[in-house]
Amino acid sequence: MLALIAAAPSIAAPDINVGGELLRVILSLVGIIVLILAAGWLSRRLRVSSGAGGRRIRCVETFAVGTRDRLLLINADGQRLLIGVGQGGMRTLHVYDGSEPAALEAMSPASPVPGFAELLARWRRTP
Repeated sequence: MLALIAAAPSIAAPDINVGGELLRVILSLVGIIVLILAAGWLSRRLRVSSGAGGRRIRCVETFAVGTRDRLLLINADGQRLLIGVGQGGMRTLHVYDGSEPAALEAMSPASPVPGFAELLARWRRTP
């Protein structure tokens, strides 16, 4: 029995290049991160943007009455509706007659602060 063990060729562990394996793992992780970022960029570029043009319903203003209750001022096909939203559902509270008041349009809030993605896109476009 000892002769068989001694006669068997010794199985040596292969030499592992630790630096090369570490570099391979790091490059693989960087490649995966780049693929994730590219997929996110591509999905944003291909998304159909829904602009304000052509929309028939627009939320003009919201006001929080409680933790779960809100008032919505909605412009739908030229009519203004005041809608209450709460736990019980939605309910039309008032329908304003006539067209939009000029005073409310003058008081419309300024353009919202652009997000980081918009700022980055503007920065990339400028030469």
